[in-house]
Amino acid sequence: MDANQVNSRAIHDDDADLVPEFNNLESSDDKASAVDAGEKGATTGENEKELSQQQQVNDDDLERQHTMRSTASYQETYPEGGLQAWTVVAGSWFAMIASMGLMNSIAVFQAYTLSHQLKDHSEGTVGWIFSIYTWLAFFGGVYIGPVFDKYGPRWLVIAGCACTVGALIGMSFCTELWQFILSFGILGGMGTSLTFTPCIAAVGHWFKARRGFATGLASTAGGIGGIIFPLMLTDLFARIGFGWATRVLALICLVCGLTGICLVRSRLPPAKNATAHPDFRIFKQIPFLLTTLAIFLLEFSLFIPLAYIATYAQDQGFGDTFAYHLLPIMNAGSVIGRALPGYYADVVGAFNVCMFSVVLSLVSCLCVWLPLGHTKAGIIIFSLLFGFGSGNSIAIAPVCIGRMCKTQEYGRYYATTYTIVSFACLIGIPIAGSIVQADGGSYTGLIIFTGCIYVGSAILLMLAKTWQLGWKNWLAAY
Repeated sequence: MDANQVNSRAIHDDDADLVPEFNNLESSDDKASAVDAGEKGATTGENEKELSQQQQVNDDDLERQHTMRSTASYQETYPEGGLQAWTVVAGSWFAMIASMGLMNSIAVFQAYTLSHQLKDHSEGTVGWIFSIYTWLAFFGGVYIGPVFDKYGPRWLVIAGCACTVGALIGMSFCTELWQFILSFGILGGMGTSLTFTPCIAAVGHWFKARRGFATGLASTAGGIGGIIFPLMLTDLFARIGFGWATRVLALICLVCGLTGICLVRSRLPPAKNATAHPDFRIFKQIPFLLTTLAIFLLEFSLFIPLAYIATYAQDQGFGDTFAYHLLPIMNAGSVIGRALPGYYADVVGAFNVCMFSVVLSLVSCLCVWLPLGHTKAGIIIFSLLFGFGSGNSIAIAPVCIGRMCKTQEYGRYYATTYTIVSFACLIGIPIAGSIVQADGGSYTGLIIFTGCIYVGSAILLMLAKTWQLGWKNWLAAY
């Protein structure tokens, strides 16, 4: 029996249970009236008034029960599949290639600009371009999420596609640091936020029991883009130069964005309290606050290897081609990490899978990257393991947020979380560059620092889960 049949059966059974109850209410009143009429004959005016009032109370109760049942059925049932639902997943996939795929390719841009246009600047300084980009990609959700809840995804995705394409075309002409910040950092960051925030939230409108699986599938777009874009750019940089290579990427993002515009749509109407303004009062919910802090640390550490894996490989003496190819390897692991754990998250719980991914990322940093990163085999294994763990985290973290709220408020909760998380992205990459500089160009301190941040994220995820379920249920599927 599939999910659609389960939902239909549940509604049918519930309604079947309710109908006799309603009939019994009516029939009991009728019987009581008949008995009174038979035994007492004509009733007095006072008795008639009392019976009329009692009947009105019963009718009000009946109407109230029916309304509550209708509302519950409406809120708690989802298509869980079908042509329209999977079309939305496909549209989100295409739209997120142009956003998350670009985000997963920033290491190539950083490594290239450091050795060409911005070779006179330090790693920490150039890192601000990409930290501003990642910060805005998440911070923009402070209004984008609530706007999605109130108005839907269509115009948000259109604006996101336009900003992303414009950012890439603008960056193709950049030669100075401030130009890269304005084009890729600011305009590109807003384009990514306008695209992926409504795409993730739209999937939640069509799936609940299978939300982890559906969100994971849509999120594989980031990994696929992170494989294709670096390989394509590495080849095109040598053939046609930075400018035209970036414009080719802009054309691909335009086509993918237009596909997403046509397919992504929401299903549920706005909640009664839907507003286009953020509401930080939801942080009064302690499990939600702890979850947000855990994702903050998770994203802080996640972007450090993504941004510095290529420059780390160059520092270890590997060639530019091999260094650039590490990012596609990492994103190949990310594709698997986004797809498979999404399925298991629906079985063993999103929080459990997210904690597993954090521990795996921690192990890959401290047990593989730190001792074996100077070898070709070691850095390839690290890229695959870390890609799997980080991809898992990216796909499942939004599902963890969804456990804390109603679906019609998902955009607001998701956006509020990632508004806070955005500051981790803002400071993470420059701090990482400063640690490398302070360590005399060595990456040892940076690797240990990344591992420690992951430890904090794992602890906070466990605290959020146990606060919600109680310490006795720390092993429960949640």
